[in-house]
Amino acid sequence: MNTEQRDRDDEVKKFPLLGVGLSLALAGATFISGLHMGSSHAGQQASLGDLFFREAPVADEVDLEEFWLVWNLLEKKFVSASSTDAVTQEERVEGAIQGLVDAYGDPYTVFLPPKESEQFHEDISGNFSGVGMEVGIRDKMVTIIAPLPDTPAERAGLLSGDIVMRIDGASTEGMSIDEAVQLIRGEEGTEVVLTIYREGRTELTEVSITRDTIAVPTVRTRTEGDVFVIELYSFNALAESRMQEALREYVESGTNKIIIDLRSNPGGYLQSAVSIASYFLPAGEVVVREGFGGDDEQVYRSQGKMLGEYAPEKMVVLVDQGSASASEILAGALQEHGVATLIGMKTFGKGSVQELVELGTGASLKVTIARWFTPEGRSISENGLEPDMVIPIDFETLVPGEDPQFDAALEYLGG
Repeated sequence: MNTEQRDRDDEVKKFPLLGVGLSLALAGATFISGLHMGSSHAGQQASLGDLFFREAPVADEVDLEEFWLVWNLLEKKFVSASSTDAVTQEERVEGAIQGLVDAYGDPYTVFLPPKESEQFHEDISGNFSGVGMEVGIRDKMVTIIAPLPDTPAERAGLLSGDIVMRIDGASTEGMSIDEAVQLIRGEEGTEVVLTIYREGRTELTEVSITRDTIAVPTVRTRTEGDVFVIELYSFNALAESRMQEALREYVESGTNKIIIDLRSNPGGYLQSAVSIASYFLPAGEVVVREGFGGDDEQVYRSQGKMLGEYAPEKMVVLVDQGSASASEILAGALQEHGVATLIGMKTFGKGSVQELVELGTGASLKVTIARWFTPEGRSISENGLEPDMVIPIDFETLVPGEDPQFDAALEYLGG
């Protein structure tokens, strides 16, 4: 590698970070399943133009004649139809990079200009203010994965599977996750109006929501007869320690059956999912496979923190269309190893891994680098997880207080 090539590569140093869950519009905050972080050298100063006009380190020659022809034609001939300021070189470069990224057709691969990149870093640091829901892309539509409990989104009646057609009147057609998140998030006390399509309804519904500071719960527990119930809402940094506390409660309860409720859980840290799976799987058992294309893969295995004589006789994991990312990793591992029965509805199917690369200019690139697979090699991204027992819920006719999926789990464990 020559010195010039090495200097170019130093622009985008990368370092790993534990995986986090999906696009999280807690207010519009964004978490990415399997996120890896990267950065440039500290103190390095460069502009996007510097990076753009530098010779690209490509393996094969690329004919950019047409690109530069269009660039120069716009430079010489374009006259704005309004009195707005001329497009700057920086804006043109950002637009060109954005077009290149969009050409890959992946909603989770996104170029973040400096302002958006700064906001993203605030999001993953845990500074959340918004409506309290997760969003993702399904069939190229901005879709609500799950409203979080005790949040403005839940109180407004939003449901998993709702499609966001407009945000404050702006159409979401062709919108990326990050663009939608930027519009949904906002200052505490301000309002955002979402235009929602819900399957089975003939008309769109406008929902006005007042943004608030969002506190994401982690674990709640309770006992139903001889069944110990663990509701796991997030695979955040506290999830393993909270689960450990919950399992201690389980042991002290004297029960011998467990329900782990992962419904509307959008995911979180990969390591949390692996650690929690380790309480139920022998050491060395595969929890999840991370595929990078071809035969290249990273295998994450159980650490074998087994419950021993206190292991449950029977266990159910509840899932639905709001279960994603780390939820699917844990549920898939417990299902395929025969430790738990999955009951509920098909999961969302968010199984891609992103890497966040800081470009040394204030901008960053979030790029899909791998896919999650279950221990037996099922693609989480392509299909989600199919429950062993499918119990659909019609939210339009559901009587408040009823929970047919939970009832089915109790009946299964009792039978």
